[in-house]
Formats: sequence, structure tokens, C-alpha cells
Amino acid sequence: MSSIDPEGEHGVTLSHRETVTDWAAVRGADIRFASVTVTENTNWRDAAAERNLTGAQHAGIHTGARHYARPGAVHDQADHFVRTASVLGAFSPGSLAPALEVEAPSVDDRFIKAWIKHVRNAARVERVLVYAGLDCWTNRLHPDKWADSEVVLWLVRHNEIPGRPGWFHSRLGLHQHGFGTGLPGVDGPIAQDTVVYPFKLTDVLL
Repeated sequence: MSSIDPEGEHGVTLSHRETVTDWAAVRGADIRFASVTVTENTNWRDAAAERNLTGAQHAGIHTGARHYARPGAVHDQADHFVRTASVLGAFSPGSLAPALEVEAPSVDDRFIKAWIKHVRNAARVERVLVYAGLDCWTNRLHPDKWADSEVVLWLVRHNEIPGRPGWFHSRLGLHQHGFGTGLPGVDGPIAQDTVVYPFKLTDVLL
């Protein structure tokens, strides 16, 4: 079942595995924002990204692009992401800010700091999201080294309590609280997100 709390500002996260059949129905379920994986490493891109971004944008959902980081070649990865996301219109005003997904163990603070700087320069944006699981935030990453006032942290912790992740940082603005079925317009399970107070939706948009 969907675990969305009707009181918050909610979104969804798509990788290449999820299928949205009706973005208007998704928006009708009070989904306000969506993050779509568009690239990985230095050369992979999701063939469905254009359809997903365009569909979500046309439905009135604030949609942004996400890059799945791999170790090494940080500037090449950032360039690949910016080239791909630019063509898809993912850096236009009102879009969800671009996101870096951190999972691989060798993607560290230095990588994140360099990626943010390169994407900001290449895409001419300031606000950036960094998306990672609880283990990364508590044991491996040190956001105080690179999370300035335009960086928003995104915690993946499926505790089914939207907006109450059980971990705090002053730049924590998004919580992926669940991965489940029952969301209209989606074929199968999908990751579900909520803005974390005191952040507002506008604080994670371009």
C-alpha cells in the first residue's frame, strides 16, 4: 500500500525499473515533485527518461534529473549528466533541483564536492540535491565539508513515517520514506518522498 501522508508535500523517485502509465493520475494523487534517474557513470542514459520527464512536466509536477554516481571520472560524469539533462529541460525554473545519487562505497566527500562544483558551473544552477541512504549519512559522508546553503540532503530511509526520518542535519530537506504499490498511474511499486520540515517544496526547486 502507498504510505503517503496527505498533510505533507510529496514526491516520487524513478529509476529505470519503474513504469508510470498515467502522470495525470500521479499528480491527482497529490504528488508535487518527481526525480528521474537520467544518467549513470560517464556514458549510460535511461532511454525512458525523456518520456518520464516530459510526461511529469506536462502533468504539472516539478520534475528533476538525477545522476547515479560511480567511482572515478567525476568531471566526465558531471558533463555527461549536464549534457543529457539540459536536452530534457531539467534545469528550467521550477524544476526539482538536480540530484546526485550516492551509493557506491568509493563515492566520497571529495567526489561529491567536485561534482557539485562542476554541475553548478556547467548547468548554471546553484541548488543541488544529494541523495543517499542512512548508512552513508551516518557512517561515511560528512556533509558539513560541502553542504552550503544551496545544497539539500535527501535521506533514503524506508521507515514508513513521511517527513520523520529519525536522523537530523540542518540541510536535510527530503525523506524517501517508502517503496510501495497503490499509487494511481504507476504500474508496480515506486519510491515515495516527502519534504522535511522546516523545508518547503520551494526550497528544493530551481
